[in-house]
Amino acid sequence: MKIDRLVSIIMLLLNQGRIGAVELAERFEVSPRTIYRDIDAINMAGIPVRSTTGVGGGFEIMPEYKLDKKVFSAADLSALLMGLSSLSNIVRRDELVHALAKIKSFIPADRAKDIELRADQIRIDLSPWMGSPVIPSYLETIQAALRENRLLTFDYIAHHGNKTAQTVEPYQLVWKSSHWYFQGYCHQRNDYRLFRLSRISNLRLREETFAPRGYQKPILDFAETWEAIQIKIKLRIHKSVMDRVLDYCAYENFSPDGDEHYIVSFPFLENDYYYDILMGFGPRCECLEPAPVRAEMKRRIHDMAARYKN
Repeated sequence: MKIDRLVSIIMLLLNQGRIGAVELAERFEVSPRTIYRDIDAINMAGIPVRSTTGVGGGFEIMPEYKLDKKVFSAADLSALLMGLSSLSNIVRRDELVHALAKIKSFIPADRAKDIELRADQIRIDLSPWMGSPVIPSYLETIQAALRENRLLTFDYIAHHGNKTAQTVEPYQLVWKSSHWYFQGYCHQRNDYRLFRLSRISNLRLREETFAPRGYQKPILDFAETWEAIQIKIKLRIHKSVMDRVLDYCAYENFSPDGDEHYIVSFPFLENDYYYDILMGFGPRCECLEPAPVRAEMKRRIHDMAARYKN
């Protein structure tokens, strides 16, 4: 985990003084190139690290620089503790303990209780309620590939059930809308792609390494695009499915229709994903308009009923 490694490097430089790049690389089980990138990141964060060459050379924090523990506010330390605690289900336990211990070393004794109280006010649990039991092991494999710049191979189930064999250079793990993804350069398509972990099988870490190329971060914010292409459809729902419908639209879109029903202005795209959402609400949801969407729902319901006739 990069943030843990950066904090560890800073602590080592503060406590031990000068350390060589090769020694740091061996200690953290990464390449010297990765250590040089880490040092650049530490410098960019405002902690001046200089390098010296020759016998006894290495990296050291400039002697005139003093790291003041008061540089972190109570809010800063609470946010760090909260973030690290929330990664407990995907980060190896020893890494987590070391990172938390280092962050806590910056907390003055007279502020410890208040800071830990603030950190506990928000809990982020990234583990799913249900789903594939292999996801945690896949996360560890991908993290290893990210650390060591190693290729990954796997089978992938794409749209409409199409199964393909993939060889990918991994660049970033992404948590988006209750699912894990990773962004990588696909050798089959010669382009960057976002892969959903739940659709991966037979994930393997290859021995071959790759030289990182100019990385393109995935586009994750589609709010403006969705706003431009979505339509509003009118649903009549029973109150018993209101909690589920609220997962997809705001409470302001509901208006009462008698004692037990609501009329809902529901955001919609005409594709299988959104029709499946409506089908999932079952007989307690009826699409009132527009007519083409209502007709398509009738067709899909008829096809499903026909499948169960015999």
